[in-house]
Amino acid sequence: MGVVARWFGRLYPLFGLKVEHRFPENADNIGSCIYIGNHQNNYDMVTISYMVKPRTVSVGKKNLIWIPFFGIVYWVTGNILIDRENRTKAHGTMNEVARRIKEDNLSVWMFPEGTRSRGRGLLPFKTGAFYAAVAAGVPVVPVVCSTTQGKIDLNRWDNGKVICEMLDPIDTSMYSKDNVRELAAHCHEIMAKRIAELDAEIAQKS
Repeated sequence: MGVVARWFGRLYPLFGLKVEHRFPENADNIGSCIYIGNHQNNYDMVTISYMVKPRTVSVGKKNLIWIPFFGIVYWVTGNILIDRENRTKAHGTMNEVARRIKEDNLSVWMFPEGTRSRGRGLLPFKTGAFYAAVAAGVPVVPVVCSTTQGKIDLNRWDNGKVICEMLDPIDTSMYSKDNVRELAAHCHEIMAKRIAELDAEIAQKS
C-alpha cells in the first residue's frame, strides 16, 4: 500500500496544488503504530496519501471495493475492509487489526472520523483506531493535512499550497480499553490545534 499511496501522492501538480510534506526526524524509526489522519475529501488521495510509510496497510469501508479501478487496487494491496454497519463485525475487525500489527510487524493507517468531513472541520473520532492501538500496545501517530475543502478549482492552474505533517507519536501505554475515549479526545485536540496552525501559516504566506 505504501508504494501505491506514494504514486497517488505525486499527482498533486495535476490539480494545481503545491504540497509540502513534513516528517519528524524519527519518522523512519517509529516502528509499528497506528497512523490517524484527517479525512477531508477525494483530494486526500493526492495530498495526505504521500505520508503513508512502508509496511503500512489501511482500514477502509467494505463498499470501497466496488469503486471502479480504485477498489481492486485497494483490495490487492493488502488493506483491511470493515463492515461499519455491523458493530459486532467491526469490533472483531479491530481485534484482527491488533493481531496483524503484532504478528506481521505492520503499521495501520486509519481515518478515525469515519467519513469525509467536507468542510465541517475535524469531526468527532470513532474509537476503533484507539482500541486497536491499545490492544496491540503500539503508539498512535497523528498525520494532519491543512484545509483543502472549497479551495480547489480544476479550471485553475494554481490552487495554492497544502501542508501535510506527521506529528510525534502518542504513547498509549497509560490507556486501557476502558478509557480509549480519553485517548481519542486527546488525539483529536492535538490534531485540531495543528490543523488550525497550518491553515494560519498558509493564510499568512499567501
